[in-house]
Amino acid sequence: MERREPAPAPVKGVFSPVNSNLPFTAGLTRRARLRCSATNTDFVGTRVRNFTNWTGAGLAAVMLAGCQTIPAQKVAQTRPAAPLSNEVPYHWTLGNAPQAHKDMVAEFGKLGLKPGEYVWAAKVPAEGEPRVVVDLLTQMTYVYRGDRLLGAASMSSAKTGHITPYGNWTILEKRPFYRSKKYDNAPMPFMQRIDDYGIAFHGGMNPGYPASHGCMRLPMKFAEKLYGVTRLGTKVVIEG
Repeated sequence: MERREPAPAPVKGVFSPVNSNLPFTAGLTRRARLRCSATNTDFVGTRVRNFTNWTGAGLAAVMLAGCQTIPAQKVAQTRPAAPLSNEVPYHWTLGNAPQAHKDMVAEFGKLGLKPGEYVWAAKVPAEGEPRVVVDLLTQMTYVYRGDRLLGAASMSSAKTGHITPYGNWTILEKRPFYRSKKYDNAPMPFMQRIDDYGIAFHGGMNPGYPASHGCMRLPMKFAEKLYGVTRLGTKVVIEG
């Protein structure tokens, strides 16, 4: 009697674990793909669309979560550049010379003076103690009466190898005309001495740079005006 082999049981479609990330139909075993009917095809298509939608939604959620968890980038903070300073680099000052320059700008509208140039107020106050401010750094001399700036002039102080000293001084001697006892009997009109060595204000050459033996040479007209304002004991401050 002929024996018949039992009919093979229908094979259900299963996913291959290795190919679970491939498209749905590629994830079926070879036997399952061969047995897909039209109905199964519709079912598979529906599952593929659902899978695609779930995959897209999952990727979007992962990306959004990644954006939320990425730390904010730190922007390098740079210090603001220090503002450029217009202050003159004085070796020694009590603030009188810088203030005198500001007063000249306010009173006469002058930022600076040429060699041999000076400015003088139209009206001189009758009251107030006179005082003189010397700026060796900018080669300028200023005269005040009280708090009012009367005039300013270019000057020429000690050249290299000689000294015009810093500090607070007073006028010790005044002569309308004098001659140097140390330097070839040189004329010193409107002389006003401030120390025992012989440093003095007087009229003389103003080349635009330090050129004297220590005295403060002034334009002749300014030296005359200064002589008329000061007296013995007038305060003088030399900065620079």
